[in-house]
Amino acid sequence: MRSATLRWIMVGCSVIIAFILVAQLYWLRRVYNLEQQQFKSSVLKSIQGLHGDIHIADDPHQPVKQLVDIVDADTYLVQLDSIPQKDTLRLYLSNEFEDFGVWTDCNVAVFNKYQQQYLYQYYLPAASSKNVSTPKTGEPLIKMGYHYLLLYFPHRGKYIIQEMSFWIVTAVLLLLILIGLSVSLLYLYRQKFLNELQKDFVNNFTHEFKTPLAVMKIAADVMIQPDIIQKPERLARYSAVIKEQTEHLQNQVDRLLKTASVENKKLPVKKEACQLNELIQNALGQIEPFISSRNAVVDFLPDENEPVIHADRWQLQMVIINLVENAIKYSLNQPHIIIELKNGDSDYYSISVKDNGIGIEQKNIKYLFKKFYRVPTGNVHNVTGFGLGLNFVKKVLDAHNGKISIHSVVDIGTEFKIQLPKK
Repeated sequence: MRSATLRWIMVGCSVIIAFILVAQLYWLRRVYNLEQQQFKSSVLKSIQGLHGDIHIADDPHQPVKQLVDIVDADTYLVQLDSIPQKDTLRLYLSNEFEDFGVWTDCNVAVFNKYQQQYLYQYYLPAASSKNVSTPKTGEPLIKMGYHYLLLYFPHRGKYIIQEMSFWIVTAVLLLLILIGLSVSLLYLYRQKFLNELQKDFVNNFTHEFKTPLAVMKIAADVMIQPDIIQKPERLARYSAVIKEQTEHLQNQVDRLLKTASVENKKLPVKKEACQLNELIQNALGQIEPFISSRNAVVDFLPDENEPVIHADRWQLQMVIINLVENAIKYSLNQPHIIIELKNGDSDYYSISVKDNGIGIEQKNIKYLFKKFYRVPTGNVHNVTGFGLGLNFVKKVLDAHNGKISIHSVVDIGTEFKIQLPKK
């Protein structure tokens, strides 16, 4: 399974996880509302039971809902036709709460409509209450035109949360499991991606070194033949082959070592005055054998003003070499590269490297500067390299406070545009 497939699986799993979390929050809200309704029903049933235990209303068949005014979720006013004794009310009310499962404490007060004040009030703890602190000394006075029994539940919210403890614990456990699953998927994707990079790197490394070593072995076998000394032209030709392949391998090793040396630190820059026209021409001179071997045409359009900047000459030459080599490698027919140096805006010089290659799909452009990343070559085969060139280019330009942009059209070509600060 490729990392791209795994990425889509992760997206799907993320959507499912998000849906589960939303559903869990929805059901927690539903459970909370149900617990509130259950508490309200239990209180009303307790009041109905109290109505049957002691004489608080003249009509014994009067519905309890007509006797109760619900001020808010914590406060209930029960209309009284007669005022019960304090101890009697305490006893029966406590029994009714326990019978109907109202397991939370309550502040009780009895209001006299004639005196417009509370005749008495007290704190009624529940058997299972965890609130053992001293109760409030009195409830705010609510003046009404009738006698009433005030029931105020100061810890109703905590009580409902306690009743929901099972649902809350399971929701938290599910959340932790989903977070763990998400982290595991992310780690799996990262490991899969790194494994693919490592596999591609090993394949590229093998391919890059296998051919030069094979050529060098053949040349060495020829050179150890007894009669080679009598054929100086052949000896010189095979010696040149070994030298060329050795330099090629040395360049590849240097690139790997250079990339490794700047992996976790900023690229060191040794600045000096550099004439850009000359710098680009020198870079092209270094890869002239490669250009000739591919029958490539490279046109350089210099700037007539001979621009000079302070920069690391070797690093900028490697930038040009990398871009030109890539342009030649990723060409279907005869490569034609146009390099143009010109005075850009007031702060930057611009270097454009344009080719007539296979182009780059838009989805791949954002990954071009990642280490070991290589664009799929489609119909172009035997494209060598480690996927380190453009990563090195980006590091060099960052170290010089420069910029690079890419414009590409598939089957038409690609343009890399470099901007180097004048100061």
